[in-house]
Amino acid sequence: MSRFPFPIPFSWFQIGYPEDFVVGDVHPLRYFGRELVAWRDSEGELHLQDAFCPHLGAHLGYGGSVDGATIECPFHGWRFDGEGTCVDVPYSDRVNKQAQLHVYPVVERNGIVLAWYHPTDEPPSFEIPVVPAIEDPTYTDFYNSSYVIKTAIQEMGENSVDPAHFRYVHGTDEVAVVEEYTQDGPYSSMLSAQKYVTPKGVVNGRIDSHAAGMGFSRVDFDMPEVVQAVLLGCASPIDDETVHQRFSFKVKRTGDERFDEVIADAFVSEINKQLTEDIPIWEHKAHLEKPALIDTDGPFMQYRKWASQFYAAS
Repeated sequence: MSRFPFPIPFSWFQIGYPEDFVVGDVHPLRYFGRELVAWRDSEGELHLQDAFCPHLGAHLGYGGSVDGATIECPFHGWRFDGEGTCVDVPYSDRVNKQAQLHVYPVVERNGIVLAWYHPTDEPPSFEIPVVPAIEDPTYTDFYNSSYVIKTAIQEMGENSVDPAHFRYVHGTDEVAVVEEYTQDGPYSSMLSAQKYVTPKGVVNGRIDSHAAGMGFSRVDFDMPEVVQAVLLGCASPIDDETVHQRFSFKVKRTGDERFDEVIADAFVSEINKQLTEDIPIWEHKAHLEKPALIDTDGPFMQYRKWASQFYAAS
């Protein structure tokens, strides 16, 4: 029996970083409950396709090779282009027009690589917004972290609207106050005021998060006179009960390189520590379709209504 009452949602999901995919390399991946192959052709274009060769089922990610703008099967040398079309069978003057690989839309944006998944292979229905801070030289390079967690992607998403758990799971003295929670089609935003305890005393700050679909979020942290940072939080379903969570942080530079390094390390470590504290909850909790909420809980049901749009009708 499945732990969760929902399938894998459709959305844009991170599959890596641009530097992970070098021209000519072939990468086996597993997301969306599917075996996939990623490869970058000689022109630098990145492709993501179903991995099994339609000829006799060899996995193109294990032993496959890039030849110009095509990927070659390691089993019989059949070659497929970026559109998934078989363009050459080396021991025949003909190709089998039925031999077609499914292709996933890919976008390289904000310093990460995302792929579009839809269970019935519908085309993308929304875009990932550009985050200006990612290309802003006044911010540091990325601080990256990665986790594989046995849960469903919605369970993790619900944390974003649950400020109360920070006191009990993470031991924070101050809990963010949700000022505004808005939804606009596939996009949502939660604006929160946060008091931070610093060496200079308690200061008023902010944590503002913005989601685009179920797989991409931008979180802006503003801790006056201490740190400003942006976090790309990207959760990608490996299958319907396993999530690959990536954090990609950038911290605003102050001009003091040593101070920036110390503050960035401390900030990133704290956010990663909080994630690891959540993992035992996620990996063992049940999803209650009718939770016994109180009026001071976060906007769980509003979040669930928004999330429901990403589940394709069966």
